[in-house]
Amino acid sequence: MNTAADQANLPHADNIAEKAVRMLRNQIRHYDTQYHQNDKSPVSDPTYDALLSQLRKLEKKFPSLVTPDSPTQTVGAPVLDKFIKKRHERPMLSLDNTFNDEETLEFMAKVGDALVGEPKLDGLAISLIYRDGVLAEAVTRGDGETGELITENARMVDGIPNLLSKPQDGTSVPRELEVRGEVFMTFSDFESHNERAIAAGKEPFKNPRNGAAGTMRQLDSSKILERGLTFIAYGLANFKDFPEIRSHLDALHHLEAFGFVKNPDTVLIESESQLTDFCRDMEGKRKDLPMAIDGLVFKANSYERQSQMGFVSKAPLWATARKFDAEVETTMMTDVGFQVGRTGAITPVARLTPVFVGGVTVSNATLHNMDEVNRLGVQIGDVISVQRAGDVIPQVSGLVSEGLERKEIIMPSECPACGSPTKREVKDEKTGELEAAYRCTGGIVCPAQLTEAIKHFIGRDYMNIDGVGEKLVDQLFEAGHLTRLSDLYRLTPQVIESMPRMGKRSAQKAIDAIEASKNTELRRFLSALGIREVGRSASKQLVKHFGSLEAIMGASVSDLSEVQDMGPIMSRYAHTFFRTERNVAEINDLIELGVSWDAPAQPAASEQSLKGQTWVLTGTLHTLKRSDAKERLEAMGAKVSGSVSKNTDVVVAGEAAGSKLTKANELGIKVIGEEDLIAML
Repeated sequence: MNTAADQANLPHADNIAEKAVRMLRNQIRHYDTQYHQNDKSPVSDPTYDALLSQLRKLEKKFPSLVTPDSPTQTVGAPVLDKFIKKRHERPMLSLDNTFNDEETLEFMAKVGDALVGEPKLDGLAISLIYRDGVLAEAVTRGDGETGELITENARMVDGIPNLLSKPQDGTSVPRELEVRGEVFMTFSDFESHNERAIAAGKEPFKNPRNGAAGTMRQLDSSKILERGLTFIAYGLANFKDFPEIRSHLDALHHLEAFGFVKNPDTVLIESESQLTDFCRDMEGKRKDLPMAIDGLVFKANSYERQSQMGFVSKAPLWATARKFDAEVETTMMTDVGFQVGRTGAITPVARLTPVFVGGVTVSNATLHNMDEVNRLGVQIGDVISVQRAGDVIPQVSGLVSEGLERKEIIMPSECPACGSPTKREVKDEKTGELEAAYRCTGGIVCPAQLTEAIKHFIGRDYMNIDGVGEKLVDQLFEAGHLTRLSDLYRLTPQVIESMPRMGKRSAQKAIDAIEASKNTELRRFLSALGIREVGRSASKQLVKHFGSLEAIMGASVSDLSEVQDMGPIMSRYAHTFFRTERNVAEINDLIELGVSWDAPAQPAASEQSLKGQTWVLTGTLHTLKRSDAKERLEAMGAKVSGSVSKNTDVVVAGEAAGSKLTKANELGIKVIGEEDLIAML
C-alpha cells in the first residue's frame, strides 16, 4: 500500500515508471525476436533475465502499466512465415527463474512437496502429437500459443519414434498423446558440422542451440540426418485413454515404455540438502555432458499438487528454472581490433588465444566500449577471463594476471573502416555526460555502416526482402554494386547472377523479393531506415500520431517528444536524421524508385464507440490473439489495461481466466467471453 508521501508523488512516479517500462519492453521484444526468429541473441542470459526481472518489479509496483502484450505476459515470438501455423491445444508456457540456492529453496517451500530435478537442455522446445500410436504432428513452441508445423523434420530426429512401442507390461498405446521435449545438437555433432561447413566455404553455426533451431527450420528434411539432432522428452501435455498417472516421474516412466529417452540426470528431490547437492553436482558436471545445458528445471512431482498451484499468464507456478552462472575460462589477449556497427558505434574486440567455453571455441571476445576496458583494467598481453552464456557473443569478464609485455588499448581517432573522425556524443546536454561508445562520424559514407544499414533494411521485420541475404549484400558491396540503400532497387538479374554461387533462379528470386518489397507500410519503411533508437514500436506510434511521412519529417524535437514511445533522446536522433541532407535525398530516391505505401487508415469518429472505456483481457483466447484483440479495441477508442480496478468497464475472460476474473466479479464489473468480443468487433 502506498504511503501518503507515495500518493503525493504518484503522478510523477507513474510517468517515470511508464517510460522505464516502455524502454524495457522494447529492448526485451527486440532480443526475443533475435532469439526466436533469427536464432541469435546479442545479450547473455543473465543480462536478459535481469532486464525481465526489472520489468516484473516495475509492473508489480505499478499494476496499471501491465498490458497483455508485455513480455512478462507473453511467451516466445511470432512463427516464421515459411511454415504452416499450428495452434497448441494447451499453451507451451515458459518458466520463471531462480538464480541462487535461497530463491530455489523458497520455491521448494512454496511447493511443499517432492520435486523432480532435471537439466535444462539448450535447444528447441517442440510438441509431438501421436494419434493411435503414430506421429501425426510436430510443432515448435513459437509464441507459446501458436507454433510452426515441422512434422517431416521431426521424423528425422534421433529419439523421436514415428511409431510408439507397445509397453511390455501390457499397457495399451493411448488413442491420443502429446509429448513435449527438447531437440538439441550434441557438441560432437556441432563440431563435425562446422568442420564440414568451413571446408565447403559455408558459414558455421555459432553454437549448438543455433544448430538445432536452424536445422529444424530447414525446408529440406534431409538436412536433419546430415547434421544429427537428438530429442529428449520432458513431459506430457495432453493424453486421452491413458492409464491413470499421478506424478511427473510416472509420466516419464510411461514415455520410456513407449520408446522415448528420459534424461539420465533426472532425480527425485525430497529435502533441501538433496536440492542444493543436485545443483552443485550438475554445475560441476556441466562441462562433461555431451550436450549444452543452461540451467536446471524443478517441478512439483505430484500432478495433484501441480493442479492445486496452477498457472499465471505465461508460466506454471509449480515449476521453475534454476539458471547457471555464465561459464568462465581463462586465456591470453593477443591483440585488439575495432568493429564498426550500423549506428557507427566502434566496439573494441579482443583477439584471443583460442579457448573452449560455453560449447564453442572462442578466438574473439567483445570488450563493449572503452569505459569497460578501463573498468576491467585489461591490456594487450594480459591473461583474461572470458564468459559466454547462451547465444551471447563471448565477452571479456575480467583480468586474471598482467602480461609481461603489456600494451595499452587505445581507441583510434579515425574510423578503421572509412577514416572519418571518431567522437563521443553528448548523452545529457544538462550535465555534459558523454555516451560510452565512440562513433564514426562518416554515416552512410562509411562502408561498415552502409552494409549493416542495408542488412537491417532488408530484414524480415522491416522491408522483408527474403531473397537477399547478408552474404549477398557483402558480395554486391565488395563488387561496387551497392553504394547506398537505394541501389538495392537498381539491381538487375544479371548483376546478381554474376555473384558467387548465384544462378538464374536465385537471381530472379532476389529480384522478385526486391520488387515485392516496394509495396510496404509506412511504419515498416520508417523502422527500416535504421534511425538510431527508433524501432518498430516507436515507428508505429509516429505513423499513428502524424499520419504521413511528410509530417514526421517536418516535426520539431518538441513535436516528436509528444509521441508515445518517443523520449527526448529518440526525438533528437529522429529530428537530426530528417535534417541530414543525404538521408532526405536517399528517402526521395527510394520513393522515386517505386517504394510506396497506402495512407495509414485513420479511424472515423463514428468508429470510436469505446472511447473513454477501460477494458481488460484475461485468460486464453482461441480465435483472436490477445495482441490482435488489444489492437482492435484500441482502434475503437478503448484503453486496454493489464489489471482490473474499479475504473474497469469490461473484462474479456478467455479460457483459464484467473484472479482478474475473480476480482471483476467481486467488483461487479461486466464480464464477456471471447464469442461476445468477436461479435462486438
